[in-house]
Amino acid sequence: MGEAPAFVVDNLLQNQDGFGSKSKGCKTTATIGDKTYVIGGGNDESTLSVEVQIFDKTTGKWVTPIVLGTKPNTCKGLSAVSLNDDRILIVKKGSTPDDCIWFLEVDTRFVREQEKIQGTDVVAWSKGARGYAEKPVVISGPSGVGKGTLISMLMKEFPSMFGFSVSHTTRAPRCMEKDGVHYHFTERSIMEKEIKDGKFLEYASVHGNLYGTSIEAVEVVTDVGKRCILDIDVQGARSVKASSLEAIFIFICPPSMVELEKRLRSRGTETEEQILKRLRNAKTEMEQGHSSGIFDHILYNDNLDECYESLKKLLGLDGAAAATQRSAPQGIDLPTDHSVSKMDNKIIINCGTPELKKASKNLIVLDVSSLKGGAPGRTRGLDVYAIDSFSDGLNGINQPS
Repeated sequence: MGEAPAFVVDNLLQNQDGFGSKSKGCKTTATIGDKTYVIGGGNDESTLSVEVQIFDKTTGKWVTPIVLGTKPNTCKGLSAVSLNDDRILIVKKGSTPDDCIWFLEVDTRFVREQEKIQGTDVVAWSKGARGYAEKPVVISGPSGVGKGTLISMLMKEFPSMFGFSVSHTTRAPRCMEKDGVHYHFTERSIMEKEIKDGKFLEYASVHGNLYGTSIEAVEVVTDVGKRCILDIDVQGARSVKASSLEAIFIFICPPSMVELEKRLRSRGTETEEQILKRLRNAKTEMEQGHSSGIFDHILYNDNLDECYESLKKLLGLDGAAAATQRSAPQGIDLPTDHSVSKMDNKIIINCGTPELKKASKNLIVLDVSSLKGGAPGRTRGLDVYAIDSFSDGLNGINQPS
């Protein structure tokens, strides 16, 4: 964008609040090192889009970075606080409780990897989420080993605890297939760009069409309080292992290749050529399953009931707490008018005004000391609580109510 006149930079950096952030009009900025990140942009008088530009003080030039991740919706205002020199916390004003906390990553591992790929400056968005979530479960194994049966048993016994991610495909919908239910049907050019942008955990080309699992599809399952199960092949599991997603990897083995062939033939659904191909693939997958280092656990499906009990034990479902469903994460209900500051690893959101001193809980505290995950998915681990600044004072900030 060329060099910025001195008065433009001065205007951007005025009213510095001491935390590396400030707001001016419909934009907010945060400074990390030699770079000032300008976030926001006017659409009209009531709402603003969440755009990102960078002013590099070492060169005196503006940079328009590649922006990855799911972009936040428009809002009525923004506040920004720098965290740990690698990300910026954004508080949106006038947003719904589940959409008001976001993180802009500027120097995380994901961003650095993408900058090598893209060859230019990159930033990435991730939505903030309260608390933690159970790790997704990746189940792999050769065709005919019983993966589908084991997963069906798990879903039947614990219907409210597990869910499947909806895959993407570039093929056309078939009769009775619904977009977002059976698949996310998309254009090839769109999916190829999202793959390039790091939004997919795994993908493959099958008969000229792309199929894949996006990080967002897994996060959506987690957002409703369920644990996501991914039934994918070894190659797909390898891709997931290399991604930013933390998961449990389980490989299901047959008792022997002889038994696997027997099971494939007993199904009566494949031709002889297809059976022989599946057996060749199974031999390769078995070797990779044992020696690749991808899988955390290997189960032998000799006896279905025993294998299922072992699977439940691995997932912590064999005790009294097995029937306890994790509730969906709750959002943060913020008034449109609030201010943001920082104290150590805590972000203080002041929801009160001088006219509202009767409010009993007018400070909301975000504890960001234990963040996990990040772009292009969710940043989880936010601990949120409210305190009364007038009676408790900031000394009470370490005592969640």
